[in-house]
Amino acid sequence: MKPWKPTVGLRHAALLVAWVALLGTLFALLEVQIEGAQGWAAGLPTWRVTDAPLLQMFFGGRAVTGYHVFAFSFMFCVFHLPLAVTGHFCWRMEARILGGLMLFWLIEDFLWFVLNPAYGIARFTPEHVPWHPHWLLGVPVDYLVFIALSAALLWAAYRRPGAALQEERHEAADPARLGR
Repeated sequence: MKPWKPTVGLRHAALLVAWVALLGTLFALLEVQIEGAQGWAAGLPTWRVTDAPLLQMFFGGRAVTGYHVFAFSFMFCVFHLPLAVTGHFCWRMEARILGGLMLFWLIEDFLWFVLNPAYGIARFTPEHVPWHPHWLLGVPVDYLVFIALSAALLWAAYRRPGAALQEERHEAADPARLGR
């Protein structure tokens, strides 16, 4: 019996998750420096919308701040940079990008608490984190939603029949495709 070896797709998915974790860690450290002890941009000179009907649906009831609109928009563009560089769009790549972006925000947000000297893991509770108003199983509900969506997108993006995976590898290795 041959020993099990991870497929190229599984290794690539693991590399993506590790890279996203690194990015999330670095961004969390940056936000700790920017926000300090005042989470959700509470102490920053930024505009804030608190009473809009769509806030509950898209932001879990949290205020929308100019800081977060531009931080989210910036990271959305950063994660989509490979599409602009290669000029190649496919739905599987979009699923990887969106799944990775959701995972990034989940990791970044959690590590903001862990790495922030004003918080730490002990203060990661609903009592100390009012900008996460909905909790379930000891974490913000957003985390559970993002874990599920990220996992589903990444699973769909990397679950490939053998022939399709070979075709994708061939396309990625073809320098002529980069110029299109």
